Amino acid sequence: MMLGELFDPTAEFSIEETCRPHWSQAGAIVFVTFRTADSIPKNVVERWNREKQNWMTKKGFVGESWQQLLTKLSKEDEIKFHQHFNRCRENCLDTCQGECHLQNPEFAEIVADSLMHFDGQRYRMGDFVIMPNHVHLLCAFSNEANMRDQFDSWQKFTATKINRTLGRRGKFWQGDPFDHLVRNPRQYDYLRSYIEDNPEKACLKDGEFYYRKYFD
Repeated sequence: MMLGELFDPTAEFSIEETCRPHWSQAGAIVFVTFRTADSIPKNVVERWNREKQNWMTKKGFVGESWQQLLTKLSKEDEIKFHQHFNRCRENCLDTCQGECHLQNPEFAEIVADSLMHFDGQRYRMGDFVIMPNHVHLLCAFSNEANMRDQFDSWQKFTATKINRTLGRRGKFWQGDPFDHLVRNPRQYDYLRSYIEDNPEKACLKDGEFYYRKYFD
């Protein structure tokens, strides 16, 4: 039995435009990545933006930013674009850059407790892993409107509590999470394995991450 439903493109769903589109659908399983504010260096983000612009130029699109040009890509090229640069982001995160406060078991526990707090009430929480500078999780929301609000709630609560423990203020999380609605059983199984295997991929030792497995 799955955590929730698979995304159905023929049913009602919503898209919220912020820094990136956030797709939501009642009951659908979503894969979410939060990352800390210092997890990807500024020069790396700037390099990726140049590479994205060059990618568009090679496709024959000029005169606009890569963000604006995304809507002009074919579906096949759009998928290739996101696959390539999503892979770049994930590989960079696994090099564990930044202060990596979530490697501290006390802070990882704060995040884990927050993720599980309303499990079975506002959402159904699936597998998740808390890495030194980012979090991957699978979750299903019964209400489309609740998804974005819950992202904000998790980030605000955990940032406040961790910053208080550190005796500081300021931005802890990168504000705009990455989310992806799960399309098919094969993708669901792949993402579960990806979450479980992420610490090994990043060469982490026991005690340097927090992994929770969802049992059907």
